[in-house]
This record gives sequence, C-alpha cells and structure tokens, in this order.
Amino acid sequence: MTSLRFYGGVDEIGGNKILVKDKNSIFLDFGMSFSQANKFLSEFLQPRKCNGILDFVELGLLPWIKGIYREDYLRHCGLPREDRPAVDGVILSHSHMDHSAYINHLREDIPLYMTLESYIILEALEETSRTSFTELINLKKTFHFVPKARGDGFKRLQGREAQIKRDTQVIKPYKWFEIGEVAAMFTPVDHSVPGASAHIIETNEEAIIYTGDLRFHGRRGKDTKKFVKKAKRAAPTTMICEGTRIDQKENITESDIEKRAAKIISDSNDLVVVDYPLRDLDRLLTFYNVAENTERTLVVNLKQAYILNQLKTGDYPSLDDVAIYIPKKKWGLIGDSYACFDGEWIPAAEIEKMDPYYIKRDYDKWERKFLDLENTVTYKDLREEPDQYIFRCDFFELKELIDIKPEKGIYIRSMTEPFDEEMLIDYKKVKNWIKHFNLTLIEEEMHASGHASGPEIIEMIREIEPEKLHPIHTENKEKFKTLKEDKIKIINPTIAK
Repeated sequence: MTSLRFYGGVDEIGGNKILVKDKNSIFLDFGMSFSQANKFLSEFLQPRKCNGILDFVELGLLPWIKGIYREDYLRHCGLPREDRPAVDGVILSHSHMDHSAYINHLREDIPLYMTLESYIILEALEETSRTSFTELINLKKTFHFVPKARGDGFKRLQGREAQIKRDTQVIKPYKWFEIGEVAAMFTPVDHSVPGASAHIIETNEEAIIYTGDLRFHGRRGKDTKKFVKKAKRAAPTTMICEGTRIDQKENITESDIEKRAAKIISDSNDLVVVDYPLRDLDRLLTFYNVAENTERTLVVNLKQAYILNQLKTGDYPSLDDVAIYIPKKKWGLIGDSYACFDGEWIPAAEIEKMDPYYIKRDYDKWERKFLDLENTVTYKDLREEPDQYIFRCDFFELKELIDIKPEKGIYIRSMTEPFDEEMLIDYKKVKNWIKHFNLTLIEEEMHASGHASGPEIIEMIREIEPEKLHPIHTENKEKFKTLKEDKIKIINPTIAK
C-alpha cells in the first residue's frame, strides 16, 4: 500500500522532505526548514559539525530515521549505521536550499535523481561555499585517521583522499526512469532557478503528482503549462501541491521588471547597483537585457561567473557577455594597494609584473581561473566609469562600495520583501549602507516571485483533477478549501513523528 509521510513543508514555506513508501521508499526533496532554523540559529550560531546529526535532530531540523544518515556523522557520536540504506533514492525538484540543503547529511549510497541544471548548481555551491554542511555532490569523510605514509603515527584523512562521489543520477526531462518498482518522470516547470521540475510518480497503487515549486509568469511559463497537460493525462490519484502564494492574486513578471529598470537606468549617468538572488539566472538575464538596452555592461561576482561557466545551455548570457568583478581579498594586492619587498614599498601593478603568483594567492583555487580573463573589472573601473556598468552587489558585498566610493547613484533591490526578524535586521543595514553612499533605493515592483498566484494554483489543480490533494509549502492551506466544490478530497498533512 502506498503511503506518504511528511517530515517538512507542512504549515511552512520550504523544508520539503516527503517520504513515499510502497515496495520502494523514496524521498521527494530533502530540504532545510528556514522557519525552524530561525527559531534557534543565526549566522554565527550554527549546529556543530563535531556533533554529527545530533544538533539537527535535537532542534527538530532533521527527523530521526534509521538507515538514511552518513556513517561518519553517526559513528563519531557512537551511533550505529545500518547495513543497507532505508530509502531507495531522493528525487530532487530543484536546487534551492529549502529543498536540497540536508542532502549533506545523507548516506553516499542513497541515489540522488536530479536535472543537469540542478547538478551544476549544487556542484557550484559545494565548490564555492566556505560554510559547513554543503557536501551535496561529493561526501568528504570526516573524523577519519589513516597511517602516515612515512614514519609512525596517524594523520587526518582529508583532501581528495577523503572524497567520495555520491550516487548522483542526472535525469533527462520527460523520460521515465525506475527506482525499484516505482516509475518517475521529471517535467520541467518555470521557477526562479534553472532546472526546476515537477514529478509524475507511479507506484503499484497510485499515480502521484508533486509540483515542487512553480509559477506561470516567468520566462518558461510554457514549461509549467506543458507539465499541467502531462499531469492531467497521468490521471493522478494524489497531488502534492505547493501553495506559497495561494493568498495572492497578482503577479509581477520579469518583463515588467525589465521595462521599469530600463526606464529608470536610462535616465541616469551614475553608478547602478542591483541586488538579486545569486542563483536566479532569469533575473540575471533580466538585468543583462537592461544593461544592453541602456548601453551598460552587467557586472557579476565570481560565484555567478562560476555558474555561467558551467551552465552552457544557451538560455543565459555566456561568460564573455558580462564583466566579472574581482574584489580585494586577504592582502588585497590589486588597485591602489602596496606591499613591502625587502624594505621597498611596491605598488600592486608592479607586484603583478614581478610575479602574478602573489596576487593569485589571495584567492581560492576555483577563483583563480577567472583572474586572467580580459573581461574582469575591479573597484577602480566602477569608480572611474560608473555610467558604464550595472553592478550586481549582494548584502555580503556591500563593503565593495567603500572602495568604489560612489558620489551618488541608484540601488535596485530586486529581492523578496523581508519576512522574518533576521531579514528585517539585514534590510535595515542595507538601507544604512545606501544612505551612507547617497544611493537612491528602488524596490517597488522590482521582484517577480518564483511561485504561482492563488487563482493560477486553483485553476491548475482543477485542470489536473486529482482525487486527493495534499497542500504543502504554504502557511495558508485553508485557501485550498474552495476545491471541495470540485469533489477533490483535501488532506491536510501533518509532520510525521
């Protein structure tokens, strides 16, 4: 008998961890609950790696399920590992952290099924992040000692020797694949990150539709409409549907943002700074188009450059189409900096001529391959020719304004509104930076949500016609009650114990 157990995503936005149990057991997503994490944690108050999964379990961030967690985390805390994994796979809808972050804690022999774009983005996050718990594509054995190659004693296992490739299966759209006796299909949908997909899943008894996160008003709305048609043809018994914006009726589109931003920027000869989500490449494309239409160049950071370099689908600008911002790091040996060589103070430009190795040492290995490209810019370029650029600058990069020293300009905040206490605190800090550098804040109608509106969600469900509906990823599940008129059985999920 097919059953569903919900370990996240209930009465909250995000945190999806849904277990489908039949003759085979499969998780739909394995994400982080931001609402639960925000109850206990902050930027500098995080779970301890030395405590394995125990801090996460104690705080209700991870469910206690035998047979799914990685051996090094369990053994280090004196917990046994089961011989075989308790689930047969994880099907990932997309690469946002509220759907994927806690893959880090899973055994490496649990297969992961995802789109190519999701694979690239998770790999980029793993490579470029300095935070703990981002082993999403490769697991690195922790708490292991091995004999030293020379002499007596032991050393910590680390680097390439500690790395294990997770069992990751990249799945093509609209192709059926099997996990034991369960068949599944990825159907691409429009969302605010590349590679987002809904799922059609067939067990021995059920045809299940899982929407993941989706919208109709983005650049790939046709994908979502195609999913709806395929989902209807599957004649689903069960639908698991997101409802992030079930209480909202209006949408702002990427086209709306593009037109509004182009009009504002075309009237300015000053520096334009814009903040949009790092992995929202549709928004990157929006401001790339704005830059072209206003005869400017979009400047991206090194992490976005990494993603663009890997994601060569033709849907987004190439690395050559943008400028790459190189910040000062560590010793800061670029721009106006000096360093002392044998008692003589040498300018950064001379240091680079002497030996560029000293410049590159300031940067992580993955960053170094971008340093020699011809389309790199520094704070000096943005300071000297502010009317030539649109500078993508997020919260953690605001310090770059100290070097750029804009006399005035525009700051476009193309992000969701702050919705919790920590976001409100950060938002106030952003406004202080903007005021300090005499920038004009533009934020009204500058964000297109990654989620469908209420009327679109209801219309989608009515077209698909499931027998049973499980509303998730929402704080307003009561808004689904209108579907009772359609004889759809609404089952409000609860968190499994």
